[in-house]
Amino acid sequence: MSRKNQANIKKYNDKLHKAESKAKMQKVERKAQLKAILKKFNENKD
Repeated sequence: MSRKNQANIKKYNDKLHKAESKAKMQKVERKAQLKAILKKFNENKD
């Protein structure tokens, strides 16, 4: 796919932004899961 016309530029950018937002959401979810695991671990430790 060439990015020489406006439609292809838009498709490429949409695809790129979708991938970036997906990676960002995975990072946020992973951080939340780790926080929950640590909280549970610390509760069980006491």
